[in-house]
Amino acid sequence: MDILYEIILTRKEEDIEGSYTRYLFEQGIDKICKKVGEESAEVIIASKNGSPREISCEIADLLYHLLVLMAERKIPAQEVYLELAKRLNKTLGL
Repeated sequence: MDILYEIILTRKEEDIEGSYTRYLFEQGIDKICKKVGEESAEVIIASKNGSPREISCEIADLLYHLLVLMAERKIPAQEVYLELAKRLNKTLGL
C-alpha cells in the first residue's frame, strides 16, 4: 500500500492526462468523500451478497479511495500506521 500511496501522491502533483486519480483531485474533497461513501456501501453489499473475490475487489476499491482522501488531506500513511500500532499496543496491554 505504501507504493500505491506514493503513486497517488505523484498523481496529485503531476498533470497526467486520463488519470482517474488526477481527476479525483481536480474534482476536490466533495467528490473524493462521495467516492469513499459509495465504495463503503459497495463493501457492505458485497459482504452480504457477494463471493470472497467480489468482497476483496470492493475492499481494494475502498482502500484506494481512502488513500486518495489521505493524500488530499495531507495525512501521511505513517500517521495511520502509528495510530493502528497504538491501538494494537493498547489491545495487547503494552
